[in-house]
Amino acid sequence: MNRGKSTAEVIVKSTSEDAAAAAANLFRKIVCQTVADRRVCNLALAGGTTPHELYEKLAAEVFDCDMPWPSVKVFFGDERDVPHDHVDSNYHMAQRALLDIAPVPPEQIHPMPADADDLNEAAEEYEQLIRRIVGGESEDTPGFDLILLGMGADGHTASLFPRTKALNETEKLVVSQYVPVLGRNRMTFTFPLINAARHVMFLITGEDKADAVAAILSKDEQRRKNFPAAFVKPTDGRLVFVLDTAAAKKTNLKIPEK
Repeated sequence: MNRGKSTAEVIVKSTSEDAAAAAANLFRKIVCQTVADRRVCNLALAGGTTPHELYEKLAAEVFDCDMPWPSVKVFFGDERDVPHDHVDSNYHMAQRALLDIAPVPPEQIHPMPADADDLNEAAEEYEQLIRRIVGGESEDTPGFDLILLGMGADGHTASLFPRTKALNETEKLVVSQYVPVLGRNRMTFTFPLINAARHVMFLITGEDKADAVAAILSKDEQRRKNFPAAFVKPTDGRLVFVLDTAAAKKTNLKIPEK
């Protein structure tokens, strides 16, 4: 696994709401600066429960700021094996919370086809879509401008779960795999694609994540290696963790007073 060269930046806020607000602010800054510099921003959204509050904050301010939504191209870092309109779909959650409101052209939103009959073929097709749109003519690993990630209490991020084969993938950028702990299939970005990004932002909240956060932010490699999120280290990009006090409580970080 590519451990990269990045030194993580860590932002700790008192509450999950404050953490989501800080993440939304950083999200906007990255997108605005990227579009100013490159005329387009290729980003990958996260699923799960934690990003929902972030998406709602972005949606609430969509008409009150100068976010260049028409210049944004949206992908997803992982997906469950359900149709796009299913309540468990990461795309469906992001669509309802943000994408139905933000003026991103529909043709620039690319959900993962994780309900396809042949998931391995679908993962390959999604990889080729990323190579074509994000990578352009380059044969190198495409570099997203921003990848947003969450993390589970077991340290998984995207659908890179402990003790699953995708953790050791070094060539494929998108894979589908069976996750035993869930008893179902997931489609996910792999570390080579995540670590090629210009910015990677984790939004992690909740006391149930505290042990994993403390391990990932420690310098103890033996402790870190059991948590997949520890292997997210962009080779040449920026890595930021946005935490609330509950998630940061077992670290040595300065915890803001409530």
